[in-house]
Parts: sequence; structure tokens; C-alpha cells
Amino acid sequence: VLVHTLSSMSPVAAHRASPAMWSPQPPPPRLQLRRPAGTPLHSSRRLSRIAASQEDPLTALTRVLWGRALPPSQLVLAVRHGWTSAWRLLMRQLAPSDPATGAFTRTPSRFPAVAQPAPGPGARLHLYVGLPCPWAHRALLVRALLGLGPRLPVSVAVPGDDGAWSFTPESPDALYGSRRLRDVYAARRGGFEGRASVPMLWDADRREVVCNESIEIAKFLCTLADDGALDLWPPEHRQEIDRWYGVIYPSVNNGVYRCGFAQSQAAYDAAAAELFDALDMLEGHLSGSRYLCAGAGVTLADVCLFTTLIRFDLVYNPLFRCSRRKLVEYPSLHAYMREIYQLPAAAETCDMAAIADGYFGTLFPLNPGGILPVVPASCSREALMKPHGREALPSAAAAAADGRQLGAAASIVG
Repeated sequence: VLVHTLSSMSPVAAHRASPAMWSPQPPPPRLQLRRPAGTPLHSSRRLSRIAASQEDPLTALTRVLWGRALPPSQLVLAVRHGWTSAWRLLMRQLAPSDPATGAFTRTPSRFPAVAQPAPGPGARLHLYVGLPCPWAHRALLVRALLGLGPRLPVSVAVPGDDGAWSFTPESPDALYGSRRLRDVYAARRGGFEGRASVPMLWDADRREVVCNESIEIAKFLCTLADDGALDLWPPEHRQEIDRWYGVIYPSVNNGVYRCGFAQSQAAYDAAAAELFDALDMLEGHLSGSRYLCAGAGVTLADVCLFTTLIRFDLVYNPLFRCSRRKLVEYPSLHAYMREIYQLPAAAETCDMAAIADGYFGTLFPLNPGGILPVVPASCSREALMKPHGREALPSAAAAAADGRQLGAAASIVG
């Protein structure tokens, strides 16, 4: 069109038109974003939203970095590696394991035997416990069943933010007013280094730890019972109680911890297999026997088994991955557990809310978010108080049958 126009012009017209037509033109206007003056650019606007957002700063920042998509794979891998390394470091301190296998190895008690000479009948003894702890629950339950409350005062420690046993205004140290259980341990004449664990039996006159091994504390408390009280450690059954304890402790009491604190798949698999083999054996035994020991009523063997069973569906099944079966799926074991729960004063020693909080809220390497689950219906007081129907069972199976059960149990452990 331009060529045709120029060719049709006269030379004079073309000459007159050329200066204006061919002179340099001004540059085109710059491309402008349609935004009000003073509005920041897009990236700045996103950053400014972080301060005004109702979200937490970390969430707002991730939206700036990668929007609503998944985080970059490199970040995921880096965080996973960092978290796994930190988890292993924490677990090695909180739950020591065998470096070769990853199997949990329990730290021995610092005061495993009752101090000698043993405290006499007039000694001022004080019991320190923690409600979530199954080992402390043994001592607390024996104290309740034997009616030792008026003679044996108790202080209940609670897990602190760092996991150490502490005291609060609502749950104080009734003896010294200490802030931490470690302070009580340190008050002994020889001082103290190590883990301040529960249960702990304290001699206030000598300012000394009597013992902090749960089974030995339980046995010692049995010697303090009045005549006519329930005999949880009868001389004629002590050998059998010890044999049952040799099964219950490694496979069940400590077995759930070996599952929960395992630091390798092989260690977990071995612990879970041993745990459920033992529970299967106990289910068979208790389907025909009211209690564990032949010819006896409730003994320390039953007490030691109970404090693990009462926590099983609430914490060990979900948190410790003891997940093959729930206790409620074992009819005889569950009824047996309910019978002991219904013994006079026993239920008052079972604080399910404190147990759940003590595990889910404190063991942060296993539950980093600290979220507390709903208590299973089978763990409610109403469910635990349902009739157990075990009155018709003999107090124990025949001695020969009981010997076969213990033989089977020994094969599980060994």
C-alpha cells in the first residue's frame, strides 16, 4: 500500500511528504501492568501477604515458595534424612538399643535390691510413682490391694516437657516439696547420678533410696501387710510366681517396649512375634484357670501382668505398634484383666487419661505432633466394669496342666 501511494504521488508531493514520513519516530510506550500506582509487583505482593495472613508464617512461606503443590523432592529427602538422624540420636539416649541389632535394651535399675538393713516396721517410708508408668503402677496397685495407704504416703510425679519426672502444684512432692524427682534422689547422702525413675521407695529417716526396682518394691510391700490381708506373695507359691514372672517380664511387660522402641525392622519383628506368642499362650492358660498360679488366688504374677494389659489397647497397640491383635480380641485375657480391675481399690489406681497423656504427649519421638487419640470404648470405666464371668473357673488349672503351660512359656522366652 505504501509503495502504491508513493508511486502515485507527483515528485513534488513526494518530496514534500518525505521529511515527515521518514523522520525518526518516538519509541513506543513501555508495557505497563494494569495496577494502581504504588502497588508492589507480584512476588512482593506474595511476601507482603505473609505478614497479613492468618496462617502461621511457615505455612504462608511455603505457599510463596511452591504454592499448593507438594514440596520439592530435594527438600523432602533432606528433611527425611535430618529427621531420621535426629530420631535415632534421641532414641539412643531415651531408649538405648543394641548397636548391632537395633533391639531395645532396658537400662538396669540403679537400686535393684532393697537396701540392707531393710527398714523396720516403724520406718518413715515414702513411695514415689508416676501414673502413666506400668512399673510404678505395680507398686501403687500392691499398696492399694494390701490397704497400706494410711502407713505409706505417696507422691505422684508427672512427666515434664523434657520427659523427666517432675512435680506440680496440683501434684506436689508431699515430703520435701521438690520440683523434680531427681532432687529427691540427689538428697541421699551419697548423691546421685543416672536416671531418676519411678517407682522409688524412700526412707525419710535415713534419707536414702530403699529400692527403685518395681518387682522388689512389690515384694517388700507384701512383707508390710497386716495379718489377714490379701497375700500376694505366699511362701508356698513364690517359686511358681518367679517362674511366671520369668515369662511375663521379657515377653510381655518389656516385650511391648521392645516393639515400640525397636530401631530396626528385624528387632521389631522378633519382639512382636515373641509378644503375641506369649499372649496366645496366656489366653489358652487363662481360658481354664482363673489366675496364673496353680491353687492360688491373685498373686504378684497377676499384678505384673495386669499393669501391661490395662495399657494394651490404649497405648501399646496404636503407639508401640503391638498391632497383630487388640487385647479385646482375646476373650479370656480381657475378662481376666477386667476381674483384676474390679478388685477393691484397684480401679482407683488406673488413670486412663494420665496414661494416654504420658505416652502420646511425652514420647515425642514416637508421636511428634503430640496429638492424643480418643480413648477406645473398651478402655472406658463402663466397659471395664462389665461382668467378667470368671467366677466359675478354678482358681488355677491342675498342676500338671500348669506345668505344661510354663514349659511352653519357657520355649517362647528361650
